[in-house]
Amino acid sequence: MVSTRIQNSWWHQWTSIRPPLHVHLAFTFTRMSFGLYNAPSTFKRCMISIFSDLLEDCMEVFMDDFTIYAESFKACLDKQSRVLRRCIKSNLVLKIEKYHFMVTKRIVLGHLVSTRGIKVDKAKVDVISSLSNPASMREVQSFLGHAGFYRRFIKDFSKIALPLSKLLQKDVNFVFDQPYVDAFQELKKRFTSAPILQAPN
Repeated sequence: MVSTRIQNSWWHQWTSIRPPLHVHLAFTFTRMSFGLYNAPSTFKRCMISIFSDLLEDCMEVFMDDFTIYAESFKACLDKQSRVLRRCIKSNLVLKIEKYHFMVTKRIVLGHLVSTRGIKVDKAKVDVISSLSNPASMREVQSFLGHAGFYRRFIKDFSKIALPLSKLLQKDVNFVFDQPYVDAFQELKKRFTSAPILQAPN
């Protein structure tokens, strides 16, 4: 599989706000600003309406990232051409420095995606495996948050993480003794040997 990643730029300035709604904002914006509650969903709807006929065929859209995929290099070029023509027709602004053309593997939302399947990003695993034992509840929360992102790669994640989760309960004194150390080290070990997930046939 060959894919291309394109990032749309300045989407908040591209989405206009209907004139009667200007008066309901603290400032009178004419374009979508950052931080508005409905901005991401509004932009997602715009992208779906622009690329609706291409979404099932050759591309995926996640916020301002487009992924164009095909089985061969030539097919990917053809589909990429269709998407780029649609971007020009719709006046979308694209960031050339964020393009990744014709790659067979790449990082997508913290995962390494390739023709073999999906696996954890090695850079993230290196960070997790180099962590020392947590010294506070906040560090345990941070570790469990990062580890939880990749929980589908670790068999019995919730069972292994249970002691660490219990440590975060209300009215529990923070003493990071052996059961917690064992759970922490076991999760770190499982990250370094996480399997590659494949789509079913």
